[in-house]
Amino acid sequence: MPRPTQILDTRRRGDQAYHSSLQSTLSLGNMALVPLRTQFKGPAPKTGESDIIDEAMHFFKANVFFKNYEIKSEADRTLIYVTLYISECLKKLQKCTSKNNGQKEMHTLALGKWPIPGEAGFPLNALYGKPKDRQEEDSMQQYLLQLRQETGMRLCEKVFDPNTDQPSKWWMCFVKRKFMDKSLSAPGM
Repeated sequence: MPRPTQILDTRRRGDQAYHSSLQSTLSLGNMALVPLRTQFKGPAPKTGESDIIDEAMHFFKANVFFKNYEIKSEADRTLIYVTLYISECLKKLQKCTSKNNGQKEMHTLALGKWPIPGEAGFPLNALYGKPKDRQEEDSMQQYLLQLRQETGMRLCEKVFDPNTDQPSKWWMCFVKRKFMDKSLSAPGM
């Protein structure tokens, strides 16, 4: 994985955004169903290695500056979703006063009603395939919930300073940034 200085250098040169290195033979719509290192139930195969959430968090601070993102694989669609969800999490975490409070907020946020590809409120319907049937729709709902739950919990580990129990300014400074100029939540949420 690149060092932070490499990320800054890449941003200055205007190179392409970072893409997922993961591959999967499984998909939901046209989004990869990649293995997750997770404690939450869902359709994702389990792994003990680095996963799509690790990639999204690692590349978040570099990728969030991009207004355009070339999709090179189905895993990139999963990476986009997680990156957009991280932005939603940061909006909630900026108001939290402790890690415990942040974890509660992340749990509530993950369980909220979120549109999936094909539904009217989903912001990137042009890039995502609609589930082909009710079974795939249910699997997609469960997978996206699993992604949201795991992302929120891991983000709390990264965002809250263990010494002060306050959100890190190095994460909070990205609250107003919009990856691809999009948001998973409806205006005013």
